[in-house]
Amino acid sequence: MPHRKIIHIDMDAFYASVEQRDRPELRGRPIAVGHDGPRGVVATASYEARPFGVHSAVSSALARRLCPDLIFVPPRFDVYKAVSLQIRGILRDYTELVEPLSLDEAFLDVSHTSSATLVAREIKGRILADTGLTASAGISVNKMLAKIASDYRKPDGLFTIPPGQIEPFVAGLPVERFFGIGEVTAAKMHRLGIRTGADLRMWDEMELVRHFGKAGHSYYGYAQGIDDREVTPDRIRKSLGAETTFSHDTDDRETLLSELAGVREEVWSRLMRHEFRGRTVVLKLKFGDFRQITRSRTLAAPVDCVETLCRVSEELLSAVDFGDRKVRLIGLTVGNSPEACTESVQLRFDFTESDS
Repeated sequence: MPHRKIIHIDMDAFYASVEQRDRPELRGRPIAVGHDGPRGVVATASYEARPFGVHSAVSSALARRLCPDLIFVPPRFDVYKAVSLQIRGILRDYTELVEPLSLDEAFLDVSHTSSATLVAREIKGRILADTGLTASAGISVNKMLAKIASDYRKPDGLFTIPPGQIEPFVAGLPVERFFGIGEVTAAKMHRLGIRTGADLRMWDEMELVRHFGKAGHSYYGYAQGIDDREVTPDRIRKSLGAETTFSHDTDDRETLLSELAGVREEVWSRLMRHEFRGRTVVLKLKFGDFRQITRSRTLAAPVDCVETLCRVSEELLSAVDFGDRKVRLIGLTVGNSPEACTESVQLRFDFTESDS
């Protein structure tokens, strides 16, 4: 059976690159797209800012300390959306099987072509010519490997993982580079002695499930270089959220409000990137004993501004009685999208948001 040919296109520092394109005085300077202030969060940082440790989801206050010369630029999501639609038009010239993940990245299935690498190179050239922006491309036989490959030589990178090189490539890969393995999961793997794909491959599938829940099935497949997910152009997203785990458990309300603000800014950024609308706001708290609770509120209309998200999330938090427990994780999700509800009934789709 022939291998699939999957391309992952990922725009380089998309929001920041658009701002530097449109404002020549920002080119070559460290900038952060986001809101400056005590509760602000960086949405995207330019490559000039990243050596200082400034990147997405870092608080604006910390970013300022890390890079005193950092320039904050308010986000212009209407502009980013317009550029994203322009890029999607380019991608659909090459295949109907385009699955946008957000405004700045997408998967393409180009199995019908003789060379996915040549197609990816041509796409990169067209994006640069038409938008003035650079993109990185990863090419391989599945989504997981293509996404890893697109990040391998950023910015303006192009990297292919051919079938014959999958096994040694995956074996040497740090677990942090695998799709869906974030800092918390990676730290847990490190404690178990799992640091590379080769280490992960040594584990039995059910043992991984015992330690990591149902995600263990995916981790087992990733260690073998296997990912059977198809490119699905009409993917329906049910919810979007973010969460953070604290280094020390706390029951201090001011600390929790501050942490909630950072999570909320990340959620709002994702809502804008994914063009997602939802009516239900869900607050998630996990305590030191690993028990967790959720509190939710469904609004009459979808969340349409960060101020609404702020008000509802803070009201949900203020109504929680901690008892004598301390909080180790706080999360926020927006769901109950009118579009998703309609489509799920008509087409019986059942997609869930992954923890990536």
